[in-house]
Amino acid sequence: MSAMRHRPMAPPGPGAGAGAGAPGDHGDSDDNNFTDDESSPLTHDIYGGSQRTIQETKGWDVFRDPPIKIETGSTANQECLELTIKILKIFAYIITFIIVLTGGVIAKGTMLFMTSQVRKDKKMEYCNKDLGRDKSFVVRLPEEERVAWIWALMIAYALPEIGALIRSARICFFKTFKVPKTGHFLFVWLMESFNAMGTALLMFVVLPQIDAIQGAMLTNCLCVIPGVFGLLSRTSKEGKRFVKAIIDLAAVAAQVTGLVIWPLLENRRELWVIPVACVMISCGWWENYVSPQSSLGLVRALGRIKEEMRYTRYFCHMFLSIWKILLFFCLALLIYWAQGEEPGNLFAMYGDAFGPHKIIVYELPAGLGGVLPDTLESANIDTVEVDAAYNTVVYVLLLQIFGAYLCYIFGKFACKILIQGFSYAFPVSLTVPLAVTLLISACGIRIDDPCFFHDTIPDYLFFTSPSNFRFNNFVTEQMAWAWILWLLSQTWIALHIWTPKCERLATTEKLFVKPMYSSLLIDQSMALNRRRDDQADVKTEDLSEIEKEKGDEYYETISVHTDRSSAPNKPSIKSSDNITRIYSCATMWHETRDEMIEFLKSIMRMDEDQCARRVAQKYLRVLDPDYYEFETHIFFDDAFEISDHSDDDIQCNRFVKLLISTMDEAASEIHQTTIRLRPPKKYPTPYGGRLVWTLPGKTKFITHLKDKDRIRHRKRWSQVMYMYYLLGHRLMELPISVDRKDAIAENTYLLTLDGDIDFKPNAVTLLVDLMKKNKNLGAACGRIHPVGSGPMVWYQLFEYAIGHWLQKATEHMIGCVLCSPGCFSLFRGKALMDDNVMKKYTTRSDEARHYVQYDQGEDRWLCTLLLQRGYRVEYSAASDAYTHCPEGFNEFYNQRRRWVPSTIANIMDLLADAKRTIKINDNISLLYIFYQMMLMGGTILGPGTIFLMLVGAFVAAFRIDNWTSFHYNIVPILAFMFVCFTCKSNIQLFVAQVLSTAYALIMMAVIVGTALQLGEDGIGSPSAIFLISMVGSFFIAACLHPQEFWCITCGLIYLLSIPSMYLLLILYSIINLNVVSWGTREVVAKKTKKELEAEKKATEEAKKRVKQKSMLSFLQSGIGDNGDEEGSVEFSLAGLFRCIFCTHGKTSDEKQQLTTIAESLDTIKQRMDTIESAVDPHGHHASRHNRRRTTSSGSKDHHLLTSVAEKSGDESDVSDSDTSAEPKQERDFLTNPYWIEDPDVRKGEVDFLSSTEIQFWKDLIDQYLYPIDNDPAEQARIASDLIELRNKSVFAFFMANALFVLIVFLLQLNKDKLHIVWPLGVKTNITYIEETSEVHISKEYLQLEPIGLVFVFFFALILVIQFTAMLFHRFGTISHILASTELNFCKKKSEDLTQDQLIDKHAVEIVKNLQRLQGIDGDYDNDSGSGPDRIARRKTIQNLEKARQPRRQIGTLDVAFKKRFLKLTADAENNPATPILTRRLTMRAETIRALEVRKNSVMAERRKSAMQTLGAKNEYGITTGAPVNNNGGLPNQRSGRVSNAGISIKDVFNVNGIPPEQIYGSNGGGTINQGYEHVIDEDGDGNSLRLTTRNPHPHPQVSWGQNTSGGNATGRL
Repeated sequence: MSAMRHRPMAPPGPGAGAGAGAPGDHGDSDDNNFTDDESSPLTHDIYGGSQRTIQETKGWDVFRDPPIKIETGSTANQECLELTIKILKIFAYIITFIIVLTGGVIAKGTMLFMTSQVRKDKKMEYCNKDLGRDKSFVVRLPEEERVAWIWALMIAYALPEIGALIRSARICFFKTFKVPKTGHFLFVWLMESFNAMGTALLMFVVLPQIDAIQGAMLTNCLCVIPGVFGLLSRTSKEGKRFVKAIIDLAAVAAQVTGLVIWPLLENRRELWVIPVACVMISCGWWENYVSPQSSLGLVRALGRIKEEMRYTRYFCHMFLSIWKILLFFCLALLIYWAQGEEPGNLFAMYGDAFGPHKIIVYELPAGLGGVLPDTLESANIDTVEVDAAYNTVVYVLLLQIFGAYLCYIFGKFACKILIQGFSYAFPVSLTVPLAVTLLISACGIRIDDPCFFHDTIPDYLFFTSPSNFRFNNFVTEQMAWAWILWLLSQTWIALHIWTPKCERLATTEKLFVKPMYSSLLIDQSMALNRRRDDQADVKTEDLSEIEKEKGDEYYETISVHTDRSSAPNKPSIKSSDNITRIYSCATMWHETRDEMIEFLKSIMRMDEDQCARRVAQKYLRVLDPDYYEFETHIFFDDAFEISDHSDDDIQCNRFVKLLISTMDEAASEIHQTTIRLRPPKKYPTPYGGRLVWTLPGKTKFITHLKDKDRIRHRKRWSQVMYMYYLLGHRLMELPISVDRKDAIAENTYLLTLDGDIDFKPNAVTLLVDLMKKNKNLGAACGRIHPVGSGPMVWYQLFEYAIGHWLQKATEHMIGCVLCSPGCFSLFRGKALMDDNVMKKYTTRSDEARHYVQYDQGEDRWLCTLLLQRGYRVEYSAASDAYTHCPEGFNEFYNQRRRWVPSTIANIMDLLADAKRTIKINDNISLLYIFYQMMLMGGTILGPGTIFLMLVGAFVAAFRIDNWTSFHYNIVPILAFMFVCFTCKSNIQLFVAQVLSTAYALIMMAVIVGTALQLGEDGIGSPSAIFLISMVGSFFIAACLHPQEFWCITCGLIYLLSIPSMYLLLILYSIINLNVVSWGTREVVAKKTKKELEAEKKATEEAKKRVKQKSMLSFLQSGIGDNGDEEGSVEFSLAGLFRCIFCTHGKTSDEKQQLTTIAESLDTIKQRMDTIESAVDPHGHHASRHNRRRTTSSGSKDHHLLTSVAEKSGDESDVSDSDTSAEPKQERDFLTNPYWIEDPDVRKGEVDFLSSTEIQFWKDLIDQYLYPIDNDPAEQARIASDLIELRNKSVFAFFMANALFVLIVFLLQLNKDKLHIVWPLGVKTNITYIEETSEVHISKEYLQLEPIGLVFVFFFALILVIQFTAMLFHRFGTISHILASTELNFCKKKSEDLTQDQLIDKHAVEIVKNLQRLQGIDGDYDNDSGSGPDRIARRKTIQNLEKARQPRRQIGTLDVAFKKRFLKLTADAENNPATPILTRRLTMRAETIRALEVRKNSVMAERRKSAMQTLGAKNEYGITTGAPVNNNGGLPNQRSGRVSNAGISIKDVFNVNGIPPEQIYGSNGGGTINQGYEHVIDEDGDGNSLRLTTRNPHPHPQVSWGQNTSGGNATGRL
């Protein structure tokens, strides 16, 4: 086998190798060194075998037909939507900033207001407006007021702790938790206790003793412990460590001065509590500032506790929250007692404190002059009692609670959507300065005019104001200068909130250390509780590290290579293991041309996007958090058919050939220029074959062609193929450590696609975001939009919209999505590899239930397996994909015939296993199971409900009684059930279509009747309320999905189709439960000659048997055996039917005789061909081959045409014996199958799989995927079991609906005896009797039968649940969209950015424009320009002349990028070829200059590494000798082939006269895709699908030894 590896299709041409030795042909030589075997997927004229890449256009044939860009589906114009989203993000910036700042200031101000009233014996000047303008009054707060405000402070402190308790208990009870070590728990308990004690001391001792302005300033001094730990946690790896340490010391010193400055200056004993309280409070944020990498052992130990707290936090806080509330409460009592009060008063006075009580106001004698006396108990002071505004404390408490909560919630929202700098850090930092400013103003105004706040705040309540307040006093006495230092020190210690590094939509655990906030100190809590180490879990590492590890990013193929990850002092997981890997895995069968093109265009867009991100990292040196590796796999079911020339050989069917022919068209449409891809490389495989393309962006496009005679076909088994191939063979068989495999598996995703899907790269990025956000997420799906035309598509538009808007959103919010559709979903590799998922998915369907659950809805079953293993499945409404849906009634019914039973079967399976699933899956609760049970009940009783609805609607619309309406509706339904049981599928569908049409007409009348009935019953009736609610919810949902709003216009068709879809379709699906065929995209399979002959004989025998059973057959003596009869008497009616009496066989006319002669001539000709083949076998074979190819390509039903001239059995035997003398090539399906020589599969290179992979496929097929033999007995058993399952299901289904209908209908008939009075919609009848002058008033209530009312409320409850969940999901979706939207004008202007920042900001966008293939070879935009005469100003002739010039095409996107990139210069006058980058960056000199600086930097690095490249170390320590090819011989010299680039490779990479190997290294500037390069095994077996470190030269001998640094270590050609 190995001797045939990489066998060329044809011998080298005469010129092969000639150019290599020609010293004068430098250009060709350089081009030959730049091989385009794997790195240049584009070419021209290679299909015909030509080696020319220069287009030679004749002068008369220069007119062009370039591809027109058509914007449909995923590429539809999104400018309006994008503008709307950007406007929304602007509003999000502003509104979030305002709410965070306002909430923080309100929370801070109300906290200081509450502490101001807690001061014992507080006295303040009282407003004299209501008591006497010429008098002065003073008020002293009674003890009741003080008690009320103490309780308010305790409640404000306790509420966030109660929230943390609820959150912790929910996670511990419904999810998983870990118990901490005892010592660690005690340490955390101690620090949290300190925090609670310090807060109590601050609130009840410190702040009441100082004025409010001082109190606000003091809250900036709560960062001592975080500052100290932050200083001690700095490591030597940090840049500018010494400078940062100096600033840390200054910040800690500033914090310490704030603790002692007022106790020293004011010399009050109680103020010495300030340093104790502040230090104890700051202990609560220790965890955020310790690092396990610190150089101090103590800090490292604390860092280990911090790491453990990631898993034990919720267990700890479940107890700590209760403890902190109790501790805070006990300290409040202790402080109250220490101040000389009785602690029992807090309870005894509780009722009076929050109820009516009196406030005593003291009138000051005139002699005091407004000075507050020390005592107010003198006898000559008059008092006035006023009523207390006892509700004020409640209002202030509510303001404090909601202000803090809104500040926290919107601050978290700002972090999630990546607007943290402006809308989180800025308002949090401004909270204290703004609060101090407002307090200064308020206190100054209150001192000058005690009545200023008379109508706003009760006159006896206000902040504790400084005495004799003036601004000059504020600067000197209030220590404003010191406060500035405290504010700056807090800003430095919390500097991390200005530079967030979290990913989009990060979870609360990734954003904050503690699960909740501190309400009383909201701004400090948000600044110090925000995580410092919130790096995204997945980030793209430095480019050099990626290139260094590129070889083992996927595979390390040298089996004896020792895994270096286990070496000491080295981490077991490499940085490259965390790179996102996406394998798009599509299943194809019988897609149309348009469907294939849409799919291929989606893949081309992904290829372009991935290439741009890769090139941006390589050449612009940027780190892209969204970078991913990408590879496409197509699994083509039933890809082969019998060849045209022989029944023994197979060839690719017309659908595979259609895929091959559409590749170029799809690439041309995406890149907007004519593109011809290189022919695919062909591989014979154990399962059939493989075609491998390299796309323009250098990602692989691999098509696996399945032969149903060698491997099991259908979609589920294709999924098993790619799961075991990608996750089993290509991942689990890697010779690397378990930790590395685990990291790779966690970051490997399978993008499951259908062959007609249409999507954009952004849709995939959004799904990857969900995966990165939640490691427990096993699968994620997007919003599927149906595409097509016609009424059936319109119905599905509304159905899909409602299903996604309400049902999928509800599943996402309250539990898990039950079905992630296989047409567009992302699955995590690690989740699929778990127990009872991949392995169980290979279960063969041996029972009737398996066929329904496993094969009819394989994507739903796979999600069920994931849910039962504890994984979550989510839905992203922002990730849009477009798929073709059934356009015909029959196709739609057959599709739903598969879906309905499989949906019911999988949900029933989940419900049956609900107890275990709830236990293992944190996201599925008992309430969610009840919700699914309600939906299942609604589904099962749906037909009965629709039937009762029709009965009632007939009564209302046609004014008939209930029984008559019942009969009218039951008859067609029973008739349809009878048809479904007795007739074939096509008759069932015809009857269903007729009934659907009739019901649509009836439904229109029903709508009118229902409207009339609602008019009679009134708007308060249950039906009216339910209908209005349903329509209103649909409309609001449509408004919340503006991009899909017009789907609601199809609601009328949906309404008219309700009886068809919820009654007839359900009956059709259940009764046809035993039918397990796919039902869609079915085509007639091509048959062999023997099969056609057997079929013909069977048909003739059947006709004979029918004929023999006729009454006149014994009289006709066999006349009419030709099957064509005529009668002596015949008549017909309008062609509908034809009656024949006294039938007899037709006499042979002249036409039949000619046909017989023609058949005889064909027989003679075939025998002549046989004789000629013995004389000239080669010539005859060629002519026959050409003739048959022509016939085959003419019709897809060629086998039907050839069957007419089939020979009889005797002639066939003779022909076979004659043709057996013809020499026949021996074929082996793993070495030289016929299909690889098929001209329609293009003249691509033939390659072969490695022996390891061949063995893998053989083992996989033997184990799981061997074709199932058509055992008649087994098939009969399965058919019998399916019918039995169908009968049981239909009986249960029928009985449930019959009982429901019977009960409800009988209750409806006896509604006057058994009913429930509906309180709404009461009709009042007023009757005036003239004789007695009496007025009689009567009320008429609606009477509702109980079961019907319960069912109405049942559906109403489902609607309420779905509508509420939809609102929450919409908020999450908008957050996701906003997080993914960049506002360039909300960031720094380009002029303010450095050159590096400018490039980093627009890197991917710049690369996408520089790598465009359009225009690289002189293309032009024919519609450019604007104005009234733009048509006349087109340079048509000049453009045609330019098109006439011979040119070479640039092969790949990165080559196009480098061609433009290396020509970049800021001197536009000297180099007019500088490309236009983007509309926003067009002609900006700083942009071009920044790019030029980056280009020169890259070139300098290449020059510097030139000598290192010549003597570089080999990563695997392999030394080499002379070059050989994979067969062990000398490689083929392909000097005759030239590059596809528009200029020579030397000109592209030889910059400023420097040889390319000195600039770009030995591999030619990275144009070879290192991730997909052939390797050499020690057996000599190359493997084109495995990856290794790129080695530019093959070698005959491989030896293991020490790495050398000498230049001869690598060898050269």
